[in-house]
Amino acid sequence: MKGIILAGGTGSRLFPITKAVSKQLLPIYDKPMIYYPLSVLMLADIREVLIISTEKDIPLFKHLLGTGEDIGMKFSYQVQDKPKGIADAFIIGEDFIGDDHVALILGDNIFYGQGFSDTLQSANKLTNGAIVFGYYVNNPKEYGVVEFDQEGKVLSLEEKPANPKSNYAIPGLYFYDHKVIDIAKNIKPSARGEIEITAVNEEYLKLGELKVELLGRGLAWLDTGTSKGLLEANNYVEAVQNRQGLYIGCIEEVAFRKKYIDKAQLLKLSESMKNTDYGNYLKFLATR
Repeated sequence: MKGIILAGGTGSRLFPITKAVSKQLLPIYDKPMIYYPLSVLMLADIREVLIISTEKDIPLFKHLLGTGEDIGMKFSYQVQDKPKGIADAFIIGEDFIGDDHVALILGDNIFYGQGFSDTLQSANKLTNGAIVFGYYVNNPKEYGVVEFDQEGKVLSLEEKPANPKSNYAIPGLYFYDHKVIDIAKNIKPSARGEIEITAVNEEYLKLGELKVELLGRGLAWLDTGTSKGLLEANNYVEAVQNRQGLYIGCIEEVAFRKKYIDKAQLLKLSESMKNTDYGNYLKFLATR
């Protein structure tokens, strides 16, 4: 399975912060925002990742992440020339996906919690259809909402409904089989001119191939698309890391624990950041 991070858009909800830089390059406490969705794909045992962003921001992502070789990964980059919807990522990434299945994560979503790695690795074993996730929220009117039966079969999907049929929102993380490319190509743009991810999911629902996996109460899902969300995410990561001494979204650590890199490479990476707490953490991991 391959992975896509959609890190495009204008970030207009965060203006003026994002007038000059992609929101996915903003810091969430001690690391760039994009590290968090990237670490999710890595935890799902995905080693080939396509990063989609704007023409002006792609060089910055390349400077930050490179080819991925330093952490045992392989990164590719493509431009989304204007916001055309989440599902446009599958059309842009058609050649990258090839004949594989694909996971898509939005670049401003952060996930953290016990058991999440097992959930991701299970989703990576997808053989047919699509998997979306359900996360309990107290304000479902603000999200895409999924209704499902006791077996996890999806009954309906609604986008920001006035009268939600459940309290389960759909976070920005999706797993699909190869059909998603052709499905995305045949979706008619919505009234706002975008190829909506909800429309893609509805096509899988019509085929009877859409499944929902519930994310438990112990898992945190943070959307950093607003100034308030950005602050909450910073505070959350700071609190967890300083309380536990363990880092969230540390891509070098994931690579090391997955055995994509060895201790020598981890130490080498720590040396490039030796005057920071982040670099000291990498050194601690390599030498303990």
